Amino acid sequence: MSISGLNTLKKGQHYTAKELDSFVSTTEAVVLSNNDNQLFTDPEREYKVTHEFNGFFEHSMEDAEKHFREKKAYVVEKV
Repeated sequence: MSISGLNTLKKGQHYTAKELDSFVSTTEAVVLSNNDNQLFTDPEREYKVTHEFNGFFEHSMEDAEKHFREKKAYVVEKV
């Protein structure tokens, strides 16, 4: 898979941490991992996309309200 052309992730597919790093750096998206803060520590480690969402709710500190953000969010798990 070409790292430079990665502009979306597909549920069920495997990606290396290097590919996910490139994706996050160039795309307006959120990636959640079951690997805590170690997602990018091993560039060759593979992750599987288990869920894909079109947005999420977020609490705003500015107005103390919850707002829906239309932003792609993906859940990945270590393979």
